Amino acid sequence: MSRSGFHAWLNRSPSARSRSDEELGGRVKASFAASDRNYGARRVWRDLLTDGADCGLHRIERLMRLQGLRARPRRRRLPKDSGDRQLETANLLDRQFAAERPNQKWIADFTYLWTAEGWLYVAAVIDLFSRRVVGWSMSAAMTAQLVTDALLMAVWRRGKPDALFASLRPG
Repeated sequence: MSRSGFHAWLNRSPSARSRSDEELGGRVKASFAASDRNYGARRVWRDLLTDGADCGLHRIERLMRLQGLRARPRRRRLPKDSGDRQLETANLLDRQFAAERPNQKWIADFTYLWTAEGWLYVAAVIDLFSRRVVGWSMSAAMTAQLVTDALLMAVWRRGKPDALFASLRPG
């Protein structure tokens, strides 16, 4: 490249297209912000057309890409659950949720939450005497190991709960 060509490019004023892109880019950003970051290129394009802008969809897509504007993804559906249960357990508590001393009765449950990285499964073990979580576990997969880890944490934190396992021993 010649020196004179470089300096001509350096001192040249922006083209009409780049000035138009800059003006339209501001309108794209304003429309995107007004939608609370929910609109994609197609909706922003329709929004700008109703405001009287003369542009195409691909131009809006390009301007949004250059500015790093991406619509938030839709909320995910609940994870699939086949419903297969391998083990039937007896109801040992029989809806008696009061405990006279610590480590006498524990309950456990798990749930799932949608995060930016996908579904997160959480298991917790609660002591019914103090109503405090004594063990928990989190995982990206819903497995039996998730609940087992929560139970092992509860045993590790509370020691060997003899009163808890006394009701499980055969009489």
